[in-house]
Amino acid sequence: MERTLELLKAHPFFKNFLAEHLDKLKQISSEITFHPGQYVFRDGEDANAFYLILRGIISLEVYVPNRGPVTLGRLDSGDVLGWSWLYPPHRWHFDARALEDTHMVVLNGKILRQQIEDDHEFGFQVMKKISLVMEDRLQATRRKLMEVYDIYPEPDHSRPKWHELI
Repeated sequence: MERTLELLKAHPFFKNFLAEHLDKLKQISSEITFHPGQYVFRDGEDANAFYLILRGIISLEVYVPNRGPVTLGRLDSGDVLGWSWLYPPHRWHFDARALEDTHMVVLNGKILRQQIEDDHEFGFQVMKKISLVMEDRLQATRRKLMEVYDIYPEPDHSRPKWHELI
């Protein structure tokens, strides 16, 4: 459990969280590893976990009929995976697949959701971070759509990733 606490403290998502909140989180956390090609979750499955990527690469994909899987983006060390556990109907909306050995901390999404409801200070901190992640992913999806449709604006290299904003 102490190792899990140290991993939570070290991850950018939980930077500046109170010790009491991190202590609650360690109770609902465990470590997990996915191997190349292994799915973390699939589109339509129940969303009941929140993942902190410690090491490795995850591909976010959607299946397109007559075309197969299309990669929407890639996540790596320091990123988080999944927020569908937070919003009804609590189902994943894409596939997440490991591209290499990927080590993560997984948190129980149902219990985390209840902790957010019960402790508004903690919940506000989580929601602030989740909103930064969501905005980052929306921008990444926008860039991917421009790539798909051959629309190439000047890249904005000055734009920081979500965890550089905290």
